[in-house]
Amino acid sequence: MDKRVFYAKELLEKAPEYDYIITAEAKGIPLAHEMARQSGKPYYICRKGAKLYMQDPVSVNVRSITTDKEQTLFLDSLEGNKLTGKRVVVLDDVISTGESLTAVRNLVEAAGAIEAAACAFLAEGDAADRGRNAAGKFQTGIPQLHGIVCQ
Repeated sequence: MDKRVFYAKELLEKAPEYDYIITAEAKGIPLAHEMARQSGKPYYICRKGAKLYMQDPVSVNVRSITTDKEQTLFLDSLEGNKLTGKRVVVLDDVISTGESLTAVRNLVEAAGAIEAAACAFLAEGDAADRGRNAAGKFQTGIPQLHGIVCQ
């Protein structure tokens, strides 16, 4: 079985009810596509650059461990408007520092969407534990996944 198919299936089994999937460009795209294929639910991509087709894109800055400089992620307002009031799964392939995930979460919030879960197929080191309080609960109140993480 293709690893994307396996990881998508595992994440979908752990994910709560949701309406849309959203991920950052580029490594999360194949996984988002496969999750969308299996679930029948659409996905959107936060782009690393404003595209000519975008109308009034919303943007956030991010410094990911995989890049050596600050980047900006963009979400087209037409896509953002579809997310307003909807439950969204924020997807990343691997969580290292959590910066990319935080940037996408900020775009989800700016769009007025409800974060249903943050998911990844791997959380490196203590990445899955960041944001927990003394009781071991995520301070955001959003369920988290580990290893195959969907919280």
